[in-house]
Amino acid sequence: MKILVPISSVPDTTTKVGFVDNDTRFNEAGVQWIVNPYDEWYALVRALELTENSGGHVTVICVGKADTEQVIRKALALGANDAVRVDAEATDSYFTAIQIAEFAKGKGYDMVLLGKETINYNGSEVGGMVAELLDLPYISLASKLDVNGATATLERSIEGGVEVVEVALPLAASCSKGMAEARIPNMRGIMAARTKPLSVVPAVACDRLVSYEKFSLPAAKASCRMVDSEKMEDLVNLLHTEAKII
Repeated sequence: MKILVPISSVPDTTTKVGFVDNDTRFNEAGVQWIVNPYDEWYALVRALELTENSGGHVTVICVGKADTEQVIRKALALGANDAVRVDAEATDSYFTAIQIAEFAKGKGYDMVLLGKETINYNGSEVGGMVAELLDLPYISLASKLDVNGATATLERSIEGGVEVVEVALPLAASCSKGMAEARIPNMRGIMAARTKPLSVVPAVACDRLVSYEKFSLPAAKASCRMVDSEKMEDLVNLLHTEAKII
């Protein structure tokens, strides 16, 4: 089984977000970059579990410049067999999806597994675009994935229950909580990652459909108003006059 796992390089979750150049660019000073947790914990780990159980090959692909290679090596340390870096800045979802799809075409991947979204943009767009570009069936927000021969069975949460889907391979899916348990690279994996293949390929020509003009932080939260538990009428009045929810 051949599985392709696109990964993104994202700021660590403890990063203090700020912007520079008149709020047109994210301030990268002092930022530690990591593998997007949804790509790592769910998509990559499940891909590794599937190939460990039944044999196969896992390739990770990242659209990014040379400074993403340390992050890519983390994915190799977890157990991916090899990696590819598309030498371009991942400026928007469409551009990123084009690069991934162009690389994957004709290579016989049985599955393309992605995290449900990136933690910095939360767009949840790349998976669907890659599936469309490769003409693959697409299952979003899958929380379980099993493979039996040429058929995959996936589950995902829906309002009031769980949806079970059977799909013939090949397929593309975005992975959410429940798909797998996070792993920590061991020393053997870390050492092996240093010598695993990491290929660099040029980006294909592609229109950039999105540009970011300005960033802003969300408004600060209002201070908490405490209400005496014995004065229910005060609470009702505040909910009506200030919160305006009743």
